[in-house]
Amino acid sequence: MEKTVRKRTTSQTTEECIEAKPHGKLSKQKEVDQQDLLCNTIGSYWLTKIVLLRYLSFIYGVAFLIAYQQNKALIGRDGLLPANQYLQKIDAHFKGDILQKLKFAPTIFWMFDYKNNIDVLLDVSALAGLSISVIILVQGAANMLLMTSLWILYHSISSVGQRWYSFGWESQLLESGFLAIFLCPLLSMKKFPESCSQVVIWAYRWLIFRIMIGAGLIKLRGDSCWRDLTCMNYHYQTQPVPNPASLYLHQTPELWHKMETAGNHFVELIAPLMLIIPLRKVQIVGGSIQILFQVILICSGNLSFLNWLTILPCIACFDDKSLSWLFTSDTLQKLSSKSSSKGSFINSRRCIDVLLTLLIGYLSIPVVKNLLSSGQAMNTSFDPLKIVNTYGAFGSITRERTEVIVQGTYTNPDDPSARWYEYEFKCKPGNVTKRPCLISPYHYRLDWLMWFAAFQNYQHNPWLIHFVAKLLANDQLAVELIAVNPFAGKSPPKYIRLEHYRYEYSTFNSKEYGKTWWTRRKMGSYMPPVSLHSLQPYLQQMGWSS
Repeated sequence: MEKTVRKRTTSQTTEECIEAKPHGKLSKQKEVDQQDLLCNTIGSYWLTKIVLLRYLSFIYGVAFLIAYQQNKALIGRDGLLPANQYLQKIDAHFKGDILQKLKFAPTIFWMFDYKNNIDVLLDVSALAGLSISVIILVQGAANMLLMTSLWILYHSISSVGQRWYSFGWESQLLESGFLAIFLCPLLSMKKFPESCSQVVIWAYRWLIFRIMIGAGLIKLRGDSCWRDLTCMNYHYQTQPVPNPASLYLHQTPELWHKMETAGNHFVELIAPLMLIIPLRKVQIVGGSIQILFQVILICSGNLSFLNWLTILPCIACFDDKSLSWLFTSDTLQKLSSKSSSKGSFINSRRCIDVLLTLLIGYLSIPVVKNLLSSGQAMNTSFDPLKIVNTYGAFGSITRERTEVIVQGTYTNPDDPSARWYEYEFKCKPGNVTKRPCLISPYHYRLDWLMWFAAFQNYQHNPWLIHFVAKLLANDQLAVELIAVNPFAGKSPPKYIRLEHYRYEYSTFNSKEYGKTWWTRRKMGSYMPPVSLHSLQPYLQQMGWSS
């Protein structure tokens, strides 16, 4: 096949190529060769593909690790929301129609005996996904087969995850993973295969554009504090899972908080335009702004792997020249034959690119309509496979932090002198002296939903009642989800109650500062004392084992 060299404009040659700097100490001739090589990498995306695949495999690996360590306790046969029962209800609703079942819950678990082996299916899927992720991370290359396997495995898990997997980063990971399938050759594991799809590069830019614009618009249309620039007065204290830096960021001056909020609007509403302007330097600046913004968010709270994942499509704003500093001279030499063939296409790849463009364009229609709508929906999928989705975050901000505190006792709960012992979670605020955790990109799904439960009620959270029932039995799976079980190695408690508290950070000028991270005040009862016996009728009604 004859290789063709894409013509470069004079401005690119004189301005961008001169900037190319050789790696390490080289002879004068080698410096010239290296400079020419870097010039040839302007507008090519072979190195970008390697970085994208490695970074995505890292995120996939974290997600599958979380699934392996937590899913049996959350959605296993004896979990808080058993996935086998969930699938049985779907099967009954659609009367066994496999196409309808797959449309509602796209999971390979339908092909197996999920009624009896759901724990095995969950573990095998998570371990297989984790193993493939490690292979791609180490290799720096993948093929369609491996990337499709990752996508199907995570789709299978998230489709049965129910409340635990109902957040935007799950569909964002699936959309990101779907696009990555088309970055790779069918079977080859070469780092530099015959072609590199720029359609996928642009699809990633379209993804980060939608993520940021969606987040910005949902804020302007949502809570008034985004419009009057006061949201950051509350966010650091009331976000789902704060980290140690949150205490200090919360207590910065109000003027600084207003500047933060205004800066947020710039990054989410104006800067995204730079991502889709077809000018190399503009896109690099736009991508850099978004990455910096996500790093700041990572440093200020534990938002699962959301911000780490949002960095992924930003990488598509950088071509090989801008990423060459990440690679050795040997790798750049291997790249030279590819960078000189940027105009070459294989017919099959061209067809795939055309079909992918049409698919993304068609599926983007309801997404764009949603973005333009005054009733914008946040984190919504319009197709069952979640190929193109709409996103958004923190459309409303809570002004006060409330926490549900779980307590158990051996004695009569009506006795004022009864001694109650508190359960402590791994990350959720409880003990006021405990330092906030730092776990991102890892994620504790139970702690996250406990934050939502705190401004709802227990009647709307059946999983919480089931969780209490399991603690009343010292259930091993449930206990593994928390940090401290005050009844470990003892008889389980006779009664458990849930109390409602308001939490605030210890301020710099308070007497508590330096001794405690939080101050708290009891608001009232969240759920009255219950025993395992009193919960039996409810457990039977829900089909949960006693």
